[in-house]
Amino acid sequence: MKGKVALVTGARRGMGRSHALALASQGAKVVLTDIDAAECSPVVAEIQTKGGEAMCFKMDVSNKAEVDTVFDEVIKHFGSLDILVNNAGIYVPKPALEMTEEEWDKTIDINLKGEFLCAQRAAKEMAKNKWGRIINISSIASGQVGVGIAGGAHYTASKGGVIGMSETLAIEFAPLGINVNVIAPGAIDTPMVQASSMPKETLDAFLQQVPLKRIGKSEEVSPLVVFLASDEASYVTGAVFYVDGGWLAS
Repeated sequence: MKGKVALVTGARRGMGRSHALALASQGAKVVLTDIDAAECSPVVAEIQTKGGEAMCFKMDVSNKAEVDTVFDEVIKHFGSLDILVNNAGIYVPKPALEMTEEEWDKTIDINLKGEFLCAQRAAKEMAKNKWGRIINISSIASGQVGVGIAGGAHYTASKGGVIGMSETLAIEFAPLGINVNVIAPGAIDTPMVQASSMPKETLDAFLQQVPLKRIGKSEEVSPLVVFLASDEASYVTGAVFYVDGGWLAS
């Protein structure tokens, strides 16, 4: 991936951090964005220590003005954008009967609208070189596979929307030389999952459905990001990849 420029949203920790490090390890120049840019700095330093090139920006993916500003800066600095990993997302559990309109809107705005805004802007840049890779992060809890999450109506709706949106973008962007794919992780040990305060019995119940009998690691998702961002994935678009320890097979 030497010479390629990759942008990873929600990159200060968890899967975003892991994806950024993995892309940098393959020679990509990596732009990290997050709502908290200061927390991205250690990741940038880690990449630079290993001889890579990276920079970070504060960006609220649900704010189009901020998205455009950051993308403008990236193009100004690097001259192009080749890879987008739409990783930013939130999960704040709330029973459907108690959920406020504001809570619903915030999750949809970040998890779904945010991915669209970034994909739309990225595609405009990628089309200039007739080459691009957009990797949208969804979830196993996205509909049609029998995995619902109590307290996650807003989250599962947003993640199901990501898959539907990505299939359409794959069709629209194919003539532009841009491939669009989705990764839908199962139970992965990330700060977002930890912060959700999921009861131990709930997590144990989830893991009983996973043949590998353990929660996954961010580093076990990142190799798929690297593949989908590469030339080797040239004939892969519009697909959804589940990284779930065999959950859906059980």
